[in-house]
Amino acid sequence: MVFKLKSLVIAGLFTQLVAGAAVAQEMTLKLGHLANEQNAWHLASVKFGEELSALTDGRIAVEIFPNESLGKEIDLINGMQLGTVDMTITGESLQNWAPMAALLAVPYAYASTEHMDEVASGEIGEQIKAQIVEKAQIRPIAYFARGPRNLTSNRAIGNPDELDGLKMRVPNVPLFVDVWKALGASPTPMAFSEVFTSLQNGTIGAQENPLALIRSANFNEVQSHVNLTQHVRSWIYLTIAESTWQKLSEEDQGHVMEAAARAQAFERGLLEKSLADDRAYLEEKGMTFAEVDGAAYAAKAKDAVLANVNDEIKSIVEGLFDSQN
Repeated sequence: MVFKLKSLVIAGLFTQLVAGAAVAQEMTLKLGHLANEQNAWHLASVKFGEELSALTDGRIAVEIFPNESLGKEIDLINGMQLGTVDMTITGESLQNWAPMAALLAVPYAYASTEHMDEVASGEIGEQIKAQIVEKAQIRPIAYFARGPRNLTSNRAIGNPDELDGLKMRVPNVPLFVDVWKALGASPTPMAFSEVFTSLQNGTIGAQENPLALIRSANFNEVQSHVNLTQHVRSWIYLTIAESTWQKLSEEDQGHVMEAAARAQAFERGLLEKSLADDRAYLEEKGMTFAEVDGAAYAAKAKDAVLANVNDEIKSIVEGLFDSQN
């Protein structure tokens, strides 16, 4: 009888252990993105996974696929809509579904990082997120700021009047082309891979990019100045498929949001350190950082920006410009 009771107790404990193991492997979220393993977005994704695992006692794990290994950005968005992908990091590409997502990267719309944070976390940000959920079936749960874009050249250009027809490379984006034309430059769309050689041989005299890309592309070898135009301040979302979100309990939705908030704060710290490190590196390599009249640049760019944004966000963009005066 005693042996039988012991057997029953052992069997019961075994059942509990098996059940506990099953709970520990309840859900694995697949998160794909385009960045490499050293990028702040990837490191923040890892942070999100660690925090979510801790908050759920290991019930929810996050498997991360960097370097487009789970698909390109649009493929991942489509996969989230189909239910084959759970999460990605994406931004203004979502305007293909939700027009308000274009607000994530409008030239001169944000006077400072603080201004951008106010918009992203405020009423306009909530409208953007709501439209993305409704139209794209993807839920933004955190946002990561991106390093602002700056103009490099071989002379200081403090005012747009000093551009004086300067031939410069821009991405093949009509908005960028039109804005730089309005500012007084001569913009030339060109593949990024061609920029260094074109600067070296004098085909172009300038280009614009965030500090991280200026550094990684070694533009310090062919350009002497970084003009702090900061003409595009932007952010990008950490997102979860709405179908995946709806499978979560209310408690676990709370855990996801808390983990995302911690990842957002972590990523901001990485960005600030990166900006400081990149500036120090480029200055050490001989580049001069030149202040500019940001208000003059913004005023001259305004009409071209408004002519290029979609009608749904035009009044919002106009309000963002006006709020800087």
